[in-house]
Amino acid sequence: MDTDTLLGLGAEVFQKQLGGKAGGLPVEAIAKALLGLLGDGSGKLDLAGLVQKFSSGGLASLAQSWLGDGANAPISGAQLLQVLGSGAVGDFAKQLGLDTGTATLGLEAAVPVMIDKASSGGGLLEAAGGVQGLMGMAGKLFGR
Repeated sequence: MDTDTLLGLGAEVFQKQLGGKAGGLPVEAIAKALLGLLGDGSGKLDLAGLVQKFSSGGLASLAQSWLGDGANAPISGAQLLQVLGSGAVGDFAKQLGLDTGTATLGLEAAVPVMIDKASSGGGLLEAAGGVQGLMGMAGKLFGR
């Protein structure tokens, strides 16, 4: 799945999760903010790096559930703030004109779906640097 489609999907899930709390935010604005939050700083989405952050933050089992074909394990707002950083999530929220709690609620739904969809069909494999990169990531996931 290409980056624009993935960001659009994440934005739609974010918007749906918030319902009326999203205040009619356009999908494009949410997608741009997601890229800022989950990107590598150069305008590219870095979900492989995000999975590594979850792994090093002690949340490997969550990341593993999103990468697999089964059901996605839920993530709490506190866990998201731990991995992404409260400052980064606060900036994301401010960019959208939301409070941090509301933005976190939307991210709880969007982040797992984005990683899940990116891992379908090998997209995340390529982003992780092929098989070698994924093996290194798996080693970190399982503490080897």
